[in-house]
Amino acid sequence: MTRLVGREYMNNGQENTSDSYVIRPQVLRNEIMFQGQSLAPGQRKRTQKALRALHSLEIMAVNIYRFQLNRQQTLLNQELIAAMCNEATHTQDFLVKLYEYGMRPSKFRWFWWLVGMAFGLISRFLGPKAMLKTGVWTENKAVAHYTELLTLDWDPATRAVIEKDLADEQKHINTWKHLLETGWKKNDKIE
Repeated sequence: MTRLVGREYMNNGQENTSDSYVIRPQVLRNEIMFQGQSLAPGQRKRTQKALRALHSLEIMAVNIYRFQLNRQQTLLNQELIAAMCNEATHTQDFLVKLYEYGMRPSKFRWFWWLVGMAFGLISRFLGPKAMLKTGVWTENKAVAHYTELLTLDWDPATRAVIEKDLADEQKHINTWKHLLETGWKKNDKIE
């Protein structure tokens, strides 16, 4: 039997710490710093487009997981809550970066909120397997997007945030694939 204890899988009493990680890191006041005053106009436009895209797509990811959740206390719901919390942290990461660069979020971020809601509700309606496959698909798209954006010239602090969030997205893929491969069942309750 697999049960989750403090974000660590326990398989027949054996601890697997590779699945234990921080889902909402601490941000210290002195880490908030204004950026980008010396950006050339073209570079500023690319930076704004990239940060707005990351912020909007993370809003979508939060809503996918939010609308996949139900009231049952299952392993899948526990993982969805953890993923939703982690994606909300990513949303905050890029909102902070937008303001540090003197920029504003996209006026159309509400569209991505609705897209996330639709993906979440439709996959929930189709069942756990569809939910997990939606998670893998979404996170694979995020990994590709993050990887592409890392080719831009970022300040060290912003690059570190993007790299941290990319690693989180890869962890989500591993979690969803693990649950797909182990044949997670709808009635797999948390003990």
